[in-house]
Formats: sequence, structure tokens, C-alpha cells
Amino acid sequence: MVCLGNICRSPLAEGILKSKLPQDKFIIDSAGTAAYHIGSKPDIRSIAVAKKYGIDITNLRGRQFTRQDFTDFDLIYAMDESNYHHILKMSESEEDKSKVKLILNEITPGENLSVPDPYYGGDQGFENVYQMLDEASEKIKNNLI
Repeated sequence: MVCLGNICRSPLAEGILKSKLPQDKFIIDSAGTAAYHIGSKPDIRSIAVAKKYGIDITNLRGRQFTRQDFTDFDLIYAMDESNYHHILKMSESEEDKSKVKLILNEITPGENLSVPDPYYGGDQGFENVYQMLDEASEKIKNNLI
């Protein structure tokens, strides 16, 4: 799960998907394409909306997406087109590129919609992002198990 700073959207996506899949069979992680928040906790509004739905993301810490992620993960979900293209630029093969997907294409195939960045918005923006990611994560779960 990849967004820009790894404190709002991608940690929410990580926490939501982790809550839906067996942890002994899947490794789920998140990262940001930028280095702004390495080592930081998720935004308090992301923590709050996750907690509202029984998901604890307080132990997650921001990290930057690296080329190693192409080796470590079978699927790489970008939250928006900007991060999607940034990830693709880091790829070294067609196999790498084939792993990268826009997360909302899971629920709106081919529409290439972006999960809006709620950072500068209010609490409702985080709620809206949660609902989008929850729906996409449910679809991912159904595709995987």
C-alpha cells in the first residue's frame, strides 16, 4: 500500500487489509514515495478513524518505498496516479510493473480513480477515505482467498 507520505492513506489501507486477511498467510505493509515522514506514526486522524472501526494502526511507522519492495511483495497498490507513476519509474522489469495497481481499480476497474489525500481536509475526508479503502480491501480479500 503506497501513498506519498505514508501517514494517512497507506497506513489506513495496510490496517484495513490486515484486519481482513490471515496474518500467517499474508505480509501486508505500507510505504510512501516521499521521505517526509520516515519513522513517524500515522496521522492522528487516520488512527482515530481506524480505531472507530476496531483497527489499531498506532504501531505503524512511516517508511519510504524502495526497489526492494518489488522483490518482497507480489502486489503493490498505489493510492493515486502520481504515486502509481512514481512507483513505475522505479521498476526495473515488466514483472515489476505488472505488480503495480491503483487500489480503486479493484472496485472501479479501468477508471483509474485516486484515493483523495485527506491530509489538508477535515475528519470527514478521513472517513471517506476509510470507506473507499475498506471497499477496495474487501475486493482484494475476495480475490486472494
